[in-house]
Amino acid sequence: MPSRKTIHQIATYSLFCLLILTGVLYVVYYDVMVLYFKRYGYPTYLIYPLVGAKIIGSFVILKSKNRLLVDFTYAGFFFNFVLAFFVHLMVRELDPFPTISLVLLLTSYFTRGNTS
Repeated sequence: MPSRKTIHQIATYSLFCLLILTGVLYVVYYDVMVLYFKRYGYPTYLIYPLVGAKIIGSFVILKSKNRLLVDFTYAGFFFNFVLAFFVHLMVRELDPFPTISLVLLLTSYFTRGNTS
């Protein structure tokens, strides 16, 4: 049975990789993301700030020692993933990434203990 710390590290690093990957893909496939954002009803000017938030927030969760800053980062990602889940649900598009991201985030948060 893996320890709590091991589960936390696996979930956190998996979340980190997923956030960095999606942030990079938002930039590389900007034209495709514009189409998605328009279909979801979001303004397209949010793409680059979202990229910055994903990349900076993932490093904050991974490296920061400031517990309050990490808690706010977890909360921001939680709202982002919940809203992404519901927007995919409303446009009847099955995309596993919001659900996977949410599961990894919650696993990382609830198994962290004093590891942060």
